[in-house]
Amino acid sequence: MKKFLFLLSLLCVNYLAGAQKVAEPSSDTHPEWTRPYPAFRIAANLYYVGTADLACYLIVTTKGNILINTGLASSASGIKTSIEALGFRLSDTKILLNTQAHYDHMGAMAAIKKMTAAKLMINEGDAGAAADGGLSDYTSKGKVRDFEPVKVDRVLHDRDTISLGGMRLVMLHHPGHTKGSCSYLFDVQDEKQKYRVLIANMPTIVTDNNFSEIAAYPNIARDYAYTLNAMKHLSFDIWLASHASQFDLTEKHKPGDAYNPAGFFDKKGYDQQISELQGDFDEKMKGNK
Repeated sequence: MKKFLFLLSLLCVNYLAGAQKVAEPSSDTHPEWTRPYPAFRIAANLYYVGTADLACYLIVTTKGNILINTGLASSASGIKTSIEALGFRLSDTKILLNTQAHYDHMGAMAAIKKMTAAKLMINEGDAGAAADGGLSDYTSKGKVRDFEPVKVDRVLHDRDTISLGGMRLVMLHHPGHTKGSCSYLFDVQDEKQKYRVLIANMPTIVTDNNFSEIAAYPNIARDYAYTLNAMKHLSFDIWLASHASQFDLTEKHKPGDAYNPAGFFDKKGYDQQISELQGDFDEKMKGNK
């Protein structure tokens, strides 16, 4: 978690630097963001197609597929390769979703939308940032466009459902890290049993300024408090996150491991992550008094 917070602080520094476009991280700074990771089946029709840290998920249905997150701008070809390695086609993607409108999760969204003609669905709070490439994100101050703008086809609101080929995902509004950060809750079923899956956008606490100094997001503290409380009360069997490091992917799955959904049963780890984030938030709030 501490390493992740350090990397996040570098991201925020880049945002606030005022450059015309944030460059993708070098392999020296974020090697795990670009390092390939073999695609694999997590549970039933849910697959991992991201890098060693930037998590991307493929949900396969009888009516086409759903892709959640796209990593960096340079990740498009890697996602295509990962999907094909699983025996599927990128062109069968019908719906695109994300967990937050930052370049490490939205970088390749515009490119993949062009490649697939899939419909992009974004939480209301991040819809503007998606459409303008991050210019309206509260960390940008209208100066930084850090990913290619992309047309939003459907604006989502808390508890909206996304349906395709028998799958039904519920989008959970979990703002704070961005105004439209969100998680997804849904069921999948394999040959043996059903699993309740949470793809959680962990509300990592921004580190650069006191909340009271972030004029572009006056409700940021309230949103963080809401999200942390809401996430403490979620029920699930399997939990995943926007970053593989947040749910210890490499500890739970090694390349070549056999199919094992139970390996991602980790309520204790989830509770620990939320507890640490609550501590970070409480510490941050001391500076706002």
